[in-house]
Amino acid sequence: MNIEAIKKIRELTSASISEIKKALEASKGDEKTAIDILKKKGSEIIGKKNARSAREGIIDVYIHADGKIGVMVELLCETDFVARNSDFKSLAHDLAMHIAAFAPKDIEELKGQEFLKNSSLSVKDAIGEAIAKFGENIILNRFCYLNLKND
Repeated sequence: MNIEAIKKIRELTSASISEIKKALEASKGDEKTAIDILKKKGSEIIGKKNARSAREGIIDVYIHADGKIGVMVELLCETDFVARNSDFKSLAHDLAMHIAAFAPKDIEELKGQEFLKNSSLSVKDAIGEAIAKFGENIILNRFCYLNLKND
């Protein structure tokens, strides 16, 4: 088993080492195929996690540098442990910055948008990756977008 491949895939996917080893074995050592296997497995995990209740979480606020756009985001998870995690907090802040930049009308429109921090993902997929990483249901519950217009 190639340790460098395991390390590289772990950095890309945040999957557990045992899952990475299984995926590499199933793909006969092909890293790209192993990543695809892990993404498929991640989607299955997300489906199972979505049924679980998310009652913890955080509210993040982003004010644009000019002070004329502000966003408040409520991002929920299952446990306080995840809510206090720096990666979870970063996700909430990145979502707030995304909303400030693209001004979606509602959550459904937001989830379909290309994610500001990673253009290869939609916002929905970015949240899905966080669900797979933390092993908890994560819900973007609501947001508020304010824009002080100079007419």
